[in-house]
Amino acid sequence: MKRLTSFASVLVLGLLLAVGVMAQADSFGPVRSAIRNSNARELAQLFAPSVELSFDGDKQNYSATQAEFVMKDFFSKQAPASFEFIHYGGSNEGTTYAVGRYTGKDGTYRMFVKMKTADSGPKIATIEFNKE
Repeated sequence: MKRLTSFASVLVLGLLLAVGVMAQADSFGPVRSAIRNSNARELAQLFAPSVELSFDGDKQNYSATQAEFVMKDFFSKQAPASFEFIHYGGSNEGTTYAVGRYTGKDGTYRMFVKMKTADSGPKIATIEFNKE
């Protein structure tokens, strides 16, 4: 009986973790779509008022409007041949993140996107591209 209770507990915990990961993945669906389509305007709709963008370690903070133009420029130079998120995570404070692989014209980048919960839902706070 003790063994059955332990198994049931592990099963329930596993299901809860799976549901949490699926919920995080769903919140990144619009981000994935905007990036795959090289759509800086659509991506900008998901930005927090201030966004940190990083390209190979060169980090800068931008307003959402400025960040849209920076991403538009990046997409014009590095249109995605493929893009996929490969890992999702989060914190108890409502911050979620995803790690992805972005393949553009001149190579492959490891991509990191961090979202923070706002009144209107999750908003992108950070995007990092690091060439592999």
